[in-house]
Amino acid sequence: MTTEKLNSLREILTLDPTSSFARYGIAMELVSLGQIDEALTEFDELLRIDPEYTAGYFMSAQTLASVDRKPEAIERLKIGIGCAARSGNKHAMSEMQAMLEELNPA
Repeated sequence: MTTEKLNSLREILTLDPTSSFARYGIAMELVSLGQIDEALTEFDELLRIDPEYTAGYFMSAQTLASVDRKPEAIERLKIGIGCAARSGNKHAMSEMQAMLEELNPA
């Protein structure tokens, strides 16, 4: 099912290369398939195209942390917290702040 979903999302992206929904979905599917480098490439492209896509920061930070790329995860969280603050997304801001404190205790 995951490969089928991935193909469907790629079709959406073919029709609309700027679709944040499709790009985020592709990144998440790639993570679930264990294709971490490809997933991180999709997250990077998502955030380049749509720098206000708050969930992209959190999920890419989690992915980076899962492969011991802690400094990059910390930087991604800091940017994501700013994004969440600008959009008023207190829940996302709180989740990212908690993860930041876990990765970078004072």
